[in-house]
Amino acid sequence: MGTLSGRRFPTARIVDVRLILASTSPRRRELLSRLGVAFDVTAPRYDEVIDPRVSPEGQAAAFALGKARSVASFDAVVLGSDTLVVVDRTILGKPADPADARRMLSLLRGRAHRVITAVAVITPGQPDHVFVDVAVVRMRAIGDEELAEYVATGEPLDKAGAYAAQGIGARFIESIEGDQTTVIGLPLKRVAESLRQRGIPTPADVSL
Repeated sequence: MGTLSGRRFPTARIVDVRLILASTSPRRRELLSRLGVAFDVTAPRYDEVIDPRVSPEGQAAAFALGKARSVASFDAVVLGSDTLVVVDRTILGKPADPADARRMLSLLRGRAHRVITAVAVITPGQPDHVFVDVAVVRMRAIGDEELAEYVATGEPLDKAGAYAAQGIGARFIESIEGDQTTVIGLPLKRVAESLRQRGIPTPADVSL
């Protein structure tokens, strides 16, 4: 069984190696559950502060590793992840408030942007493993009224770039070049490969 804020959800434990997801994101929890592997959820004790001197890929990697290390355990594999949206050279994390969400969506509408998701997997006695996956998302032109209505739903407020590719925000997406799970927040094919290399089988088929 996995846990989140005292609630338990069913998974099928298949090995003795314990896996911890260093995230309370419902999206990442749902994605990781697709692999059919048991895991626990622990909130990372890590503050994300963007450093303008660091590349977006390096920034996402640093955040993912920081989250994973903040909940490291001597008896578990820990998986941390972070997603950033980049338009031109501007990094967009989670909006601070509705006005910030409107600003971000105004930057993204009618054009393409990159979604960068980094994953860190740390294993006791082994070197840390960090990788970055990138997808390109093209968003259709969104009118001011539609944009305001979307922000009013509250969905954008805890999403990098102020939209959810798996939620209401999906209606704004024209196309995705790359892995859709990267856009949602956890590139499953690469995560499955990394976990298998660390002794955690992933029985679910994520090849499609």
